[in-house]
Amino acid sequence: MFWDNFVVAAGFFIEIAVELTVLFIGITFLVGLIQEYVPDETIKKAMGGRNKVVGSILGAGFGALTPFCSCSTIPLLLGMLRAGVPFAAAMAFLFSSPLLNPVIISLFIILMGWKVAALYFAVTFTTTIIIGLLLDGLGFAGQIKTVAAVRNCCDSQQGTDARSRIERSAGFALSLFRQLMPYLLLGAAIGAFIHGFVPTEIISRLAGPDNPLAIPVAAIIGIPIYIRAETMIPIGLALIEKGMSIGAVLALIIGGAGASIPELTLLSAIFRKRLLAAFVATVFTIAVTAGYLANILVI
Repeated sequence: MFWDNFVVAAGFFIEIAVELTVLFIGITFLVGLIQEYVPDETIKKAMGGRNKVVGSILGAGFGALTPFCSCSTIPLLLGMLRAGVPFAAAMAFLFSSPLLNPVIISLFIILMGWKVAALYFAVTFTTTIIIGLLLDGLGFAGQIKTVAAVRNCCDSQQGTDARSRIERSAGFALSLFRQLMPYLLLGAAIGAFIHGFVPTEIISRLAGPDNPLAIPVAAIIGIPIYIRAETMIPIGLALIEKGMSIGAVLALIIGGAGASIPELTLLSAIFRKRLLAAFVATVFTIAVTAGYLANILVI
């Protein structure tokens, strides 16, 4: 039994570690290319400039259009911070990107109905904007570590031809990956242990309909799980058919897609402890709020 679980966990670790590595380097390389061809000031102005409210709305909107998982948003977040995008806008993007995109919303409509989809979108989109502004107002912008200011390793070279730009972008991607690789592997290992050794029956029992605290419990259970929302939605439908409430499933999806262990370990290399704790608390709040509203409003 232990050996079978170990094989499952090891397979999951290899799959996730390879996936995250490819995604992280690939997306970071693309971010580097964007920064080579699009001036930082242009990016900053596009995300609202000094207008924090507009910037937060644009950040959440941009996040809703990017079909990335939680870990894949981090290279883009670093690019935004480097370009001088307002902190509130960057945070709104970070929260909305893994939770909102056309694929997720379409799956919600098809599998759970338009009411659940509309509720999910409204709560998530609005909350990400408000939280981004709130964190900025409370001074959390000072909780960003220096890794966010990483520059392309070849920035000293002034070549503007395509080859020079590609080389600088590749150097930027590899340099940033070397800094964050230990966190990525640690997160993948923890996620693999949970995947291989924590029985699904425990999750179903703790977040079942007979538990009055099912929704917050589901949100807590979801946070350590690394899984894309697109993958979790069909699983959630099966859990609903087995008797789990829509609210608990919604909390599980948001918790799992919004704050996975791999993402948190990566963010710990970028965020100081207060901001990391605020991030987890925000995802938990979104998950619980959406869950209770779903049980109240969705018939």
